Amino acid sequence: MPLARLAELLPRPETDPPAKDWEAVERELGVRLPHDYVSLMAMYSGGFIDNYLLLLEPGSGNSVYDLLRHAEERDEAYEELWKYEDKPAEMEEAGNRLIPWATTDNGEYLFWLVRPGQSPDEWTLMINEEGGEEWERYAMTATEFLARVLAGEVRSEVLWSRFPEEVHSFLPALSL
Repeated sequence: MPLARLAELLPRPETDPPAKDWEAVERELGVRLPHDYVSLMAMYSGGFIDNYLLLLEPGSGNSVYDLLRHAEERDEAYEELWKYEDKPAEMEEAGNRLIPWATTDNGEYLFWLVRPGQSPDEWTLMINEEGGEEWERYAMTATEFLARVLAGEVRSEVLWSRFPEEVHSFLPALSL
């Protein structure tokens, strides 16, 4: 299980995160979220991983980590940007959408590629370089991606070369 593996690699917060009203979150987003992400939030919540990656949480008490705010901002930003720059091929398909689940302190974004009719548990992950047109794609869940990156099994060409750190850290968003 990717979540159990992640828990072995990444220290958990000292207190359990508050429960979320997932039905309300999913109504606001207009989609059901992946099961692994809901479980990830129940174990960690939003927070800062290895002094680089901001794990986003819907309705975070720290707006910097609020998935809902980032989703709205990214929708608006890409709508404008793609008037002038090429968008990834996947976004040419009618009804496809990107929802961010993480970002970095350098400005890269990690997204789910939401396709109509596709189960959220099968969404592709896409990473966009800060201020550029380079995209990476991963056929795995967010939790599996985090566990494999922290274990050194997956290496992104978009994310910072110093991520992950040797000794992993997690700071909950509400403590920042």
